[in-house]
Amino acid sequence: MDWTEQFNDYCERLGPEFWAEPINAVTNLAFVLMGLLAWRASTLPLSRLLSAELIIIGVGSFLFHTFATAWASMADVIPILIFILTYVYLANAEYLGWPKWMALLGVVGFFPYAIGVSWLLGQVAPGLGANAIYGSVAILIALYGLILWQKHRQTAQGLLIGAGLLTVSITLRALDEPLCGAIPFGTHFLWHILNALMLGHMIRTYVRHKAASGLAGSASAG
Repeated sequence: MDWTEQFNDYCERLGPEFWAEPINAVTNLAFVLMGLLAWRASTLPLSRLLSAELIIIGVGSFLFHTFATAWASMADVIPILIFILTYVYLANAEYLGWPKWMALLGVVGFFPYAIGVSWLLGQVAPGLGANAIYGSVAILIALYGLILWQKHRQTAQGLLIGAGLLTVSITLRALDEPLCGAIPFGTHFLWHILNALMLGHMIRTYVRHKAASGLAGSASAG
């Protein structure tokens, strides 16, 4: 594989130049900003880890939308995958209360789940293309929300809102090329902005869950 091969996957990019996607590149600041805000909002170890990962997502995506090479693509997708896997572990261990070994096993199980659901989504909506993998994540978040609805209503609501935000975000990402004729700079930059808000919201949902669990524990002890 040629790691220096350039991609031209987005409506805004019309050439090989570093700033060929200025809007797509600059809007990655949204990930960095949300990561910094989330970092300052909580000192919980997992919250801090997710916040750092969110910042790295912004850096990786910036590299991809400037260099647009195969290696930059890896810098883009790997941090996103790491964030997803971290949150799956968090959801299993913190939201569902699974033991660590079981929570980790659930992380491993994410891969066959995502492959299977992405394939099904591709059959139902072929226009999704590579966005189907993100669709599987939105469905998983919604499933966590439904499972938690009776026991942790506030957390469940937060997760369902997150799934809704991600669904809208995926739609904007998928419309980038089809709407290129009408919107020359595309819609991918809106994916950056809305997805950054969604990921920040997911971190906040976890922080609020821990705070509510602590209060519940104190009330029970009293």
